Amino acid sequence: MPVADWTRLLLDDAALEAWDEHIAPADPLAFDDGKPYPERLARARRNTGMTEAIAIGRAAIENRPIAFGCFAFGFMGGSMGSVVGERITRLFERASLERMPVVLMHSSGGARMQEGILSLMQMAKTVAALGRFRATRRPYLSVLLHPTTGGVAASTALLGDVNLAEPNALIGFAGPRVIENTLRTTLPEGFQRSDFLVAHGMVDAIVPRMELRTTLANLLGHLAASPA
Repeated sequence: MPVADWTRLLLDDAALEAWDEHIAPADPLAFDDGKPYPERLARARRNTGMTEAIAIGRAAIENRPIAFGCFAFGFMGGSMGSVVGERITRLFERASLERMPVVLMHSSGGARMQEGILSLMQMAKTVAALGRFRATRRPYLSVLLHPTTGGVAASTALLGDVNLAEPNALIGFAGPRVIENTLRTTLPEGFQRSDFLVAHGMVDAIVPRMELRTTLANLLGHLAASPA
């Protein structure tokens, strides 16, 4: 679902005060996989109306101020390059300064191959920012949409104080076919789907989309009271 639809579904008045839209990716590797990286970026911008694969900013859910982030899977598969990592880092840093809870909606194929090791570095960078945010004792609510995979799943996605998932979402690092081919084994039925992750303690609850706003509001009400 596009970011604009998520903001209408979840946020008060569908309002997101966007942060850091001016940050744009470079092409440090001059990457060309049949089409130059800048051309792929330009096409993703035209097709989605987004400047990158994540939007971040200030918002509110039932009058509770939050720092909000939402991946755009339509933008190059929601892949995390240097700008996505920088925006997530700034999301946690600004939330720390303003002592706001963070709600982050994940939907991604993982690290962006066109940026190579620079994209993989964002895993450590975003988790470090989250670690610093923990000192504020503000809640971090992670929502895992379909799909949430690769380096994004292996960084901020499963580190929420509460991890929520939509029904039947694919959530995991490597895909099932890759694992089966690598380990030469047959995986359990439903492997890496929401129900499987709840049963194995990786996700706290499965929440249908139409119940998500109420669930987030309730969690914020329980967790976002000013700490002693």
